[in-house]
Amino acid sequence: MSWSIDDIPDQTGRTVLVTGANSGLGRHTATVLAQRGARVLMACRDPERGQAAAEQVGAGAELIVLDLADLGSVRKAAARIREHTGDAIDVLVNNAGVMATKRRTADGFELQIGTNHLGHAALTWLLGPALRPGARVVTLSSLAHRGDGLDIDDLHFERRRYIPATAYSASKLANLLFALELDRRARAAGRDLVSVAAHPGLTATELAANSARMRSRLVAPVVALGNKLITQGVGPGTLPQLYAATAPDVHGGEYFGPSGLGETRGGPQRAAVTAAARDPDTARRLWERTADLVGVAPDPA
Repeated sequence: MSWSIDDIPDQTGRTVLVTGANSGLGRHTATVLAQRGARVLMACRDPERGQAAAEQVGAGAELIVLDLADLGSVRKAAARIREHTGDAIDVLVNNAGVMATKRRTADGFELQIGTNHLGHAALTWLLGPALRPGARVVTLSSLAHRGDGLDIDDLHFERRRYIPATAYSASKLANLLFALELDRRARAAGRDLVSVAAHPGLTATELAANSARMRSRLVAPVVALGNKLITQGVGPGTLPQLYAATAPDVHGGEYFGPSGLGETRGGPQRAAVTAAARDPDTARRLWERTADLVGVAPDPA
């Protein structure tokens, strides 16, 4: 489809929360939506970088300190957001992510599943009462969700050999499973909520370099250069999630990605969903396991 940011409807009066908004896809998404009139809450782990990003975005942008790798921080941020918005959020963009790292979260989870999926699931559930009728939850997945599957009984690689790329792929599959299950459960409960997913194709963000920096500061510049050579810019990369967040013809349970070259680049379109991501039994098991791990009782109603 032919679609650009010029097609985004006026967002005046709408409140949007974007996680991981201090750089890359998150910051560009926040910038575009603020320019279209939205009040944008920029959820960032680092207060200094987050404040600098909010100042760059300008009018309509506000910083929320949020570390998705720490459930205590997620609960604190969710409470602040609910109070700050008066329980009135129109769009939640679960954008933040980490990739290819061996670290653990503050709660002892494998960092990629803990940040990319568990932190976002907890945040979404905790903000449930603040999501207005017709609100959208946009969860960012990846082409990597097509990888090696998801072992719900060993999410943290306690019984398997740890392979960072496999863990990342599993976290992105979990993101897509979560988005589709949230849609199913909202529908079953009769709730007016649109849960969708998106992916950016191959986009030049700081994700790969930041992940490399966690392992070696010498390797990070090389990774960053290689990333730029094979990817599209951040602007085009944000189009699928911006479309998912704002386009009038979006329906719950849909998935959006780039339209060209195997969904690696180009304008937004409805993207292919693997059989693994469509499996309702896997989604149900992941939902229940996630609730146990994060200690939040999800209630789509």
